[in-house]
Amino acid sequence: EDGKIRFVGEEKDANFPQSVERIDMRGHTILPGLTDAHIHLESYALGLANVDCETDSLEECLRRVEERVRETAPGEWVLGHGWNQNIWTPAKFPSKSDLDKIAPNNPVYLTAKSLHAAWVNSAALRAANIIANTPDPADGKIVHNEHGQPNGILLEWAYFIVKDIIPKPNIAEIAQAIEKAQPILWKMGLTGIHDFDWHPCFPALQLLHAQKKLRLRVTKNLLDEQLPHAIALGLRGGFGDNMLRIGGIKTFMDGALGAGTAAMLEPYLNQPENKGMLNMDGEELFELAKKAADSGLSMTVHAIGDRANHEALNAYERLRAYERENGLPPLRHRIEHVQLLHPNDIPRLAKLDVIASMQPIHATSDYEMADRLWGERTKFSYAWQSQLDAGAHLALGSDAPVESPNPFWGIHAAVTRQRADGLPAPEGWLPSQRISLTDALNGYTTGAAYAVNMDDRLGQLRPNFLADLIVLEEDLFDIAPENLRTIQPLATMVNGEWVWQA
Repeated sequence: EDGKIRFVGEEKDANFPQSVERIDMRGHTILPGLTDAHIHLESYALGLANVDCETDSLEECLRRVEERVRETAPGEWVLGHGWNQNIWTPAKFPSKSDLDKIAPNNPVYLTAKSLHAAWVNSAALRAANIIANTPDPADGKIVHNEHGQPNGILLEWAYFIVKDIIPKPNIAEIAQAIEKAQPILWKMGLTGIHDFDWHPCFPALQLLHAQKKLRLRVTKNLLDEQLPHAIALGLRGGFGDNMLRIGGIKTFMDGALGAGTAAMLEPYLNQPENKGMLNMDGEELFELAKKAADSGLSMTVHAIGDRANHEALNAYERLRAYERENGLPPLRHRIEHVQLLHPNDIPRLAKLDVIASMQPIHATSDYEMADRLWGERTKFSYAWQSQLDAGAHLALGSDAPVESPNPFWGIHAAVTRQRADGLPAPEGWLPSQRISLTDALNGYTTGAAYAVNMDDRLGQLRPNFLADLIVLEEDLFDIAPENLRTIQPLATMVNGEWVWQA
């Protein structure tokens, strides 16, 4: 009633008039709607039209790009996403020459699966005026070949030199793409998301909301570059309504494992000169976080490597003291990804009441790469059970379009630590970090709700909670764990209305 759950219990206790609509669900399982606690919605929605570069070989990736080039007028951009050189043979970065052969007349821009690198051709480099002596931007790197020329790989913020010149969709076009993506997410069982995309996504979401077309609960996190504007406007975390609201301030401590830019305390294996890229240290993060906390905005900090997480936790330790000393409320701060921790840092998230916002499917995608690049350190990576044991709040998501936003793929990964093909068998990768089905579901329901201060109204089937739910043919607790990945809801309800039905 009015978008909320009115009653939960035995039918004999449900004292409703005959005029109330009754739907017999025939014994199917009803669960709270699931929330993806980390997604890039604009990138995911727009990316549905781009080349899918997530292939097992360089050759297949190039074949797909070439197919798109044939369909594209000369001079127009060809965009794609998902390549991962770590799973190709040989496992090395591709180059502009690979693309030049198939796209001499079209600029090509392909983002890596990690979203922390881009692969471009010569036409794209020319369009962006990237030459041999173009300086690296702050927190980015233009990779060069043996002749000192840009080789087409742009790491971290360097890819914005090209991205910023690609014709941009307008706000209405972004809104239209998001609207088209909503049914795909409902069909997977998602009724809400925490968004971490760039600025244009927010006005697009507001446009959809004003048109009453936004039917997915969105907590919109702002980038650190927007903090001065948020402070000037007086925006605080939670501003908005139950459908679209402000979250926290997102900043980046480091890069990603796949790009070799995650910031490490010790070098990557067989890369003695590479400790990744640290964008800021704990002192710099603390100064930024103080400004946010003074304005009622929590922090959501991207940290992959053990050094990045260590520096983030150092900053949070100082921030908690600052909140106490200045009479500020203890905000629900987060670390996004938490992929590798030094063993001494494992209990610190719980101790500091920092939310561990993690993506289970990253572990099953990354484990071979993590073993190869981090070695023995992986025993402290993607450590969901260790965080639960320490008492941390766990919020789970996908990082789409880095991975599929299908929450049941994430639940399967969390429970089994295995890929769809059952590898690594028999017990999954680092099985001590597997979590129970209950804890996995909590990560997509109560944990995600807690992370954005909505645990008083979202994530449970209780009276006066928001009526977001999904209907499943089977009880998840009655099926084999390996079958969790194949679950597809029969129906999805948001705000008391069916938004999707099989």
